[in-house]
Amino acid sequence: MSPGIIVLVSALALGVTLSVLKSRFDGRFRGTRAVRRPTGEKDAVEESVTAAERVLAADFGGELGERATLLQFSSAFCAPCRATRRTLLEVESMVEGVRHVELDAESHLELVRRLGIMRTPTVLVLDATGAIVTRASGQPRKADVIAALGAAIDAGSSADR
Repeated sequence: MSPGIIVLVSALALGVTLSVLKSRFDGRFRGTRAVRRPTGEKDAVEESVTAAERVLAADFGGELGERATLLQFSSAFCAPCRATRRTLLEVESMVEGVRHVELDAESHLELVRRLGIMRTPTVLVLDATGAIVTRASGQPRKADVIAALGAAIDAGSSADR
């Protein structure tokens, strides 16, 4: 076999492998560090969340949702951002007390850096206090968003007890 064919086959195999990995992990919610302590004590909860793990309404000039917030970081020419917006707005209309907030990553660079946002779209699921429960980079599926919201709402309700 000639070296050219070996390079071509290797490049093709690498491309297929990377494509499969991207489709497997793109848009999937991944866990963050434990936001809530199982004791349910209010003081322990407040101390267990650092500034980098909490987003306040003042950080983006809006309001948090009553039960949870879907915080989406987008950019102007991002096609998956538009599809993600539609999905999150649909979920917002389905679940009471949930708010969708979309931010332009370029206009909120300090927040992007603080939260470690590396690409758009990135969706953060926040509980009622603004603590980050989970995040997804890429376009999430509606079922995954609803499941992540369930975890955020459960975390918020266990803190109220």
